[in-house]
Amino acid sequence: MHDVSFELHAGQVLGLLGHNGAGKSTLINALLGAHRYQGEISVNGCHPIDQHAKLMEHLAYISDVNVLPDWMSVAQLLKYTSGVHPSFDIKKAKATLAKTEIKPSSKIKSLSKGMKVQLHLAVVIATDTKVLILDEPTLGLDLLYRDTFYRHLLEWFHDGERTLIIASHEVSEIEHLLTDVLILKNGKAVLQDSMENVGENYFILDASNIHNDDIRKLKPLSSQAGLGSMKWLLKAEYKTQAANLGDIHTANLADLFIALQREEA
Repeated sequence: MHDVSFELHAGQVLGLLGHNGAGKSTLINALLGAHRYQGEISVNGCHPIDQHAKLMEHLAYISDVNVLPDWMSVAQLLKYTSGVHPSFDIKKAKATLAKTEIKPSSKIKSLSKGMKVQLHLAVVIATDTKVLILDEPTLGLDLLYRDTFYRHLLEWFHDGERTLIIASHEVSEIEHLLTDVLILKNGKAVLQDSMENVGENYFILDASNIHNDDIRKLKPLSSQAGLGSMKWLLKAEYKTQAANLGDIHTANLADLFIALQREEA
């Protein structure tokens, strides 16, 4: 990782985007205090390594890999968590699970991947978590489980002063959740901005092929061929010049993500 710097506050949802090997896991591990790093990191006022125990009182992490003890039942997990986590609210966890098909008597090893993710989220929701880091949490889940997961996640997020970091390469799935975005490539930040600015700083131009030469002079970030036309991703500074060349549309985060990944490192 090189020259990555950001600051988040309660109420913000950061999308941490990049292909495999971009540096997402490295950054997450640094935030969690899982390995040494060069630079300065503070999470809730805590140093991730030197104050790790205090840090984890109000920080939680959910990945696509199951870390729950398979040999326990759901009820045993809730009882155990209640004994080791001072802020765990077992009634809240049970209330969340009551909205799912997960039974208290079920062994964790017998649950589907989607159910395990739901169970993990229910445990997190029932603690006084201020910062939640999600690393590809819905990878491999069907649409129903994804919808349920994000619905419960948003209910939790809006019920208090929370900060959320979602690492993913499924850009379109999380775009509507984000307030901010950090796109990584080869260990470097290629975009770091608010979603509001992303919408204002870029646009899509849908134009006939007869205008291709003129549009290339506007330094497009990417292009996509259609039937007799092209869709171009351009910076907002060229909007006036592009106005007479075709139809202008708002660019989405997926358009920008693809364009930035295609650029030379």
